[in-house]
Amino acid sequence: MHGEVERDVWTRRAALHVARLEPYVAPHLRRRDEGIKHPVHDFLFTYYSFRPAQLLRWHPGFGVRLIDAPEYDDSRGYQGGTVAAAYVAQQRPLIESLHRVLTATAGRTANFGCFGLHEWAMVHRADETRHPVPLRLGAAGTDAVVEQHRIACSHFDAYRFFTPSARPFNTLNPGRDDRAEFEQPACLHAGMDLYKMAFRLSPLIDSDLVADCFELAWDIRILDMRAAPYDMTGWTLDPTGEPWTPVPIETADGKAEYVEAQRGFAARGEPLRRRLIRSCEALLDLPVAAS
Repeated sequence: MHGEVERDVWTRRAALHVARLEPYVAPHLRRRDEGIKHPVHDFLFTYYSFRPAQLLRWHPGFGVRLIDAPEYDDSRGYQGGTVAAAYVAQQRPLIESLHRVLTATAGRTANFGCFGLHEWAMVHRADETRHPVPLRLGAAGTDAVVEQHRIACSHFDAYRFFTPSARPFNTLNPGRDDRAEFEQPACLHAGMDLYKMAFRLSPLIDSDLVADCFELAWDIRILDMRAAPYDMTGWTLDPTGEPWTPVPIETADGKAEYVEAQRGFAARGEPLRRRLIRSCEALLDLPVAAS
């Protein structure tokens, strides 16, 4: 978007943005106030650094100004309802880094053979689990699943949580600084990280794109935990209230269900990744002198 926005248009878009995301945010805030942790949904609000209030705030992106907005500055360079060009210049290293990972991932062949085994590898021969819920197959059964599979986790932020005993089962060795060499478009965590990349670009990009990436990440997270080794019987899922059910990836039917869902998420993620790439390129094409 470029140009100016009337105050009533801005207000209406902002209200629609809140109405869209509040069904996800409000239950989390209620649970947080009551000291209740949700093993599925907390992840998007705790692992990722974008606070609920930031998620609910709508902005049209760089180059759009609110007509008759007050002049003020803040840490993200807002001036008169838009984003200062100097802030864009400051964020150029981040934009370049995100663009590099996004384009590399988009150009890589998707791998649909991981079956979500990263979550299993995180509890292999561990004394404690990552969530206060039991394991569906028990400790020995969970360990056996890890040991009977060829694991191909390409995502560093999943691989780094593998237990020491599980690491040798992974055929890849992704590192913190070589994400562009490993990320692939079928990876559930790469799909969820589209949300992280989007909010890191905020407010330089339209908040509607952030919301699109958030909703994709939300749905992916549900599959991620349905395919995990945990037994979360009795938990329900926001915002629908449907009960949690497992995807038993230790079985042939479970693997098929996982791959079908994974293909759907990869298809949903592809246009979002392209939109993020185009947003990065538009920002990088701005004259440096404008900063």
